[in-house]
Amino acid sequence: MSCDAVASLAVLWLAATGPMTPGPGLSTPPAAVAQEPLFADIVKRAGALKADVDGVRAGKALPADFKAQIGELAALDMQGHLLLAKRGTDGDLKCILRGISQDLPLKLDAVTTAATPKDRDLALRDMAYLLNDNVEVITTPATVTSQSAT
Repeated sequence: MSCDAVASLAVLWLAATGPMTPGPGLSTPPAAVAQEPLFADIVKRAGALKADVDGVRAGKALPADFKAQIGELAALDMQGHLLLAKRGTDGDLKCILRGISQDLPLKLDAVTTAATPKDRDLALRDMAYLLNDNVEVITTPATVTSQSAT
C-alpha cells in the first residue's frame, strides 16, 4: 500500500482501533517510538499547536509565529518519516508522518485564506484534527498488525 493511501486512512484507523492484545502465536507488539527525542518533540509541538488552534476557535488571536511553527512541525514529521524509512521498522507510522508533513501546509493555507468566518472555523477544525492525529499516531502503541504492513 502506498504511503499516500496509508496516510489518507490514518484518521479512520485511529478511530476504529483500540488497544489490541496479541492473539495466539503472536509476539508482544514492538515498543512505540514516542519516547525518542525526535518523536517526543513532534508530540509536544503538535499538542501545543492544537491548543493554539483551539484557542483561536474560542476567540483568541492566532499566534504571530504560527505559520513558522507549522512549517517546523511539518519538517520534523518528514524527518521522522525519513528516519523510520531508513530503519525499515514501521510502515504505517512512516507513511502517516509523511502524509501529515504534506497536509500541514495545506491546512494552514486553508486557515489563512478562508473567505468567511464559517470557512475559517471549518479550516481550524480540520487543522485541530490533523494536529491531534499527529500526537495520536506517535503515542498510540504499535500493534502486531500495524507493524506487519509495509
